[in-house]
Amino acid sequence: MFDRLYPGMPWGSYRDRWPLAEASRFVVAGGRTWHVQISGQGPCLLLLHGTGSGSFSWRGLIPILSRHFRVVAPDLPGHVFTTRGATDGLSLNGMSDGLCALIRQLNLQPSVLVGHSAGAAIAANMVLRDDTLSTAHLIGMNPAWLPLPGLSTWLFGPAAKLAAINPLSAWATAKLAKRPSFLAKSLAQTGSVLSEEGMALYQTVFSHSGHVHSVLGMMAAWQLAPLSDALARIKNPVSIFVGLNDQTIPPALAEQACKVMPQAVLHQQPQLGHLAHEERPEASANAVLSACGVI
Repeated sequence: MFDRLYPGMPWGSYRDRWPLAEASRFVVAGGRTWHVQISGQGPCLLLLHGTGSGSFSWRGLIPILSRHFRVVAPDLPGHVFTTRGATDGLSLNGMSDGLCALIRQLNLQPSVLVGHSAGAAIAANMVLRDDTLSTAHLIGMNPAWLPLPGLSTWLFGPAAKLAAINPLSAWATAKLAKRPSFLAKSLAQTGSVLSEEGMALYQTVFSHSGHVHSVLGMMAAWQLAPLSDALARIKNPVSIFVGLNDQTIPPALAEQACKVMPQAVLHQQPQLGHLAHEERPEASANAVLSACGVI
């Protein structure tokens, strides 16, 4: 609803200052146009960012991972430079199927899927819905695999739906995001401390009402319970990285996920928050490579 009022971010206005812009390309697949950054040679490694973020969140990891892998990092539907697509395209199944269409269009077969937060939920759902991914290594960074407790459940439910159908919600949020203090407070609530570059990138995307509109739409469409119930069916190799200072997804949920998936290996990251991979990108990239047996 009101999608026409919220066009996406125009690549031409940002390309000259966007991280790793030389790796960017646009691919039509699954009923939308994807912005995706592709770098390196070797087995395919798919990077999926979380709600409200973009492929820019992997800017510190891609140069390291691409020494060993063909790295593919798309913006999720409606996020940053990727178009929204169909009405149901922002749901968990809609995003998962869209990404499967993207990798087919690219003629790639991921051997590793790395997802952060909601991106980890999408990666897990892809594994469940696409038999060709049955042996891929699933890596969740502060993964949103189990229902969030308390207020977070409310934010991803009725409140998000109300915000998504209010034509002024995205505009008002984007206007607030232009205030450095507003965004700084919001990011501080993740338990992470970002660089000035990272702060500036988040301020850029959250100051654009089209991006915010899709974020609200994703939150409104999100239904995590079916995935949580299906986690036990995942037999892939699984690695979980958890920032112990995560204020968004309680670290204890990772331990619960390990009980459901006994093959999962848990890696704790002390003093890091929900955006641990952006706080310590080199360490996070090396941890992924180690989990994959590359280094």
